[in-house]
Amino acid sequence: MTTTPKPHPTRRLILQGAASVALLGLGNLPFAAPARAAANDKYPEEAFKQKSEADAIKALYGKTAEPSDKVKLDAPEIAENGGVVPISVTTTLDKVTSISFFVAENPFALAASYKIPDGTIPAVANRLKMARTTRLTAIVEADGKLYSATKEVKVTVGGCGG
Repeated sequence: MTTTPKPHPTRRLILQGAASVALLGLGNLPFAAPARAAANDKYPEEAFKQKSEADAIKALYGKTAEPSDKVKLDAPEIAENGGVVPISVTTTLDKVTSISFFVAENPFALAASYKIPDGTIPAVANRLKMARTTRLTAIVEADGKLYSATKEVKVTVGGCGG
């Protein structure tokens, strides 16, 4: 009777095992708490399913926003290609917790929503698809209140199949 020799563990296997054990232990350290808290934030699935801007805002925030000159929305007046419309928002408001973009004439109004961690500079830039000429709304949640800025963007070639 012959026995097959057991393979020796490779350096790669040993390092992978050690890394796995080390990562398991990190979950209980204090600096891992923000990552766990962020993982517990619920994805706003219902808000992203809404067709109208008002319904999407209500599903995401549960209240309406007031226009504010402290919210600066930057978007082109004319977008030659609705598939890639550059937009950005900045604000001087304190205690900002989220920034969201709504595109009124898109198939689904909520285009993007960002959670802003405490101590972060409240500024977001993105490229959005826009189906046609429409109103773009940026909503900033700060200190429990909602503030907004809007801009009409003329789209010459639609980005959502148009």
